[in-house]
Amino acid sequence: MFGLEAERAHELGIASLKAGFARPFYKKCDRVEFGTIERFGLKFPNPVGLAAGFDKNGEVVGPLASLGFGFVEVGTVTLESQAGNSRPRIFRLPEHEALINRLGFNNDGAKAVAERLRFADRKCVIGVNIGRNRSVPNEEAVENYVACLREIHDVADYITVNVSSPNTPELRDLQQESSLSKLLEALKAANRELGEKPLLVKVAPDLTVAEIESVADICVGLGISGVIATNTTITRPGIANAVSDRIGNGGLSGRPLKEMSDRVVSTIYKRTGGKLPIIGVGGIFSASDAFASIAAGASLVQVYTGFIYGGPTFPREICNGLAEILRTRGLNSIDEAVGSGL
Repeated sequence: MFGLEAERAHELGIASLKAGFARPFYKKCDRVEFGTIERFGLKFPNPVGLAAGFDKNGEVVGPLASLGFGFVEVGTVTLESQAGNSRPRIFRLPEHEALINRLGFNNDGAKAVAERLRFADRKCVIGVNIGRNRSVPNEEAVENYVACLREIHDVADYITVNVSSPNTPELRDLQQESSLSKLLEALKAANRELGEKPLLVKVAPDLTVAEIESVADICVGLGISGVIATNTTITRPGIANAVSDRIGNGGLSGRPLKEMSDRVVSTIYKRTGGKLPIIGVGGIFSASDAFASIAAGASLVQVYTGFIYGGPTFPREICNGLAEILRTRGLNSIDEAVGSGL
């Protein structure tokens, strides 16, 4: 797979999952050591999820759950279908265990994804990550997000509001206090009208401490269900300038993101006194990485780049390793581990 161009390999991976070629790796990961994992009103078989970006169109949630993921986040989904940025737009940095992508919310559109999820093999919790269309200015973003939420609401177990992708121009400006409050208030109202589903916000790792705390305050004040920390970074920690210049713009994920992600997780956890559930994502390549995120304050974790490098056994290895860490530390559940490192 790594002999192929990165996006072509991804497409082949999705096709292989659809065709059932991963069946030899299917295995449940509901370890007794985890205890009962209940977050924002949903029960999770294990704390390890697949982040948005892998299954953008909700095509393979059943096979992914069968590999051992406790939850799968589909998307990012926009109201109208869009092609995204021009190729090439995914780049591997194997020496750093990292990826850079500038996909730009390429997806089939909310209506098509919702229709597909209605017939999905629902073996795990399914989240849907929503964003605004590239053609829509921020001044009209609220209406675009609300319309997208309405399309996917009935097929999502939870909904994530993506205001942190670096690959849609000016999208990250929606994280500013006044813009974020206005957007979340409108989404909360629509969500309440349709029948309350957990509503989460995905934030960037490049925010200052004050900005992170502001987002946390808004989420608590509005009764948002949780935060996903974090999206990809526009910085290039540890990446040589020559490599960065050759690839160009895009969001960096993988090993170099780990410290930044854990910083955001712990900042939100401390600011909210642990009252706001956090999904930690960024640089998780091992069970000890996952445990570090949980100890920093994450209630659940998500992986993406680690799965690309680790292959189909990766979710099972993370789950089994996490269970072993809990056992050796004398912890009786994931709940006892959350925030234990602070």
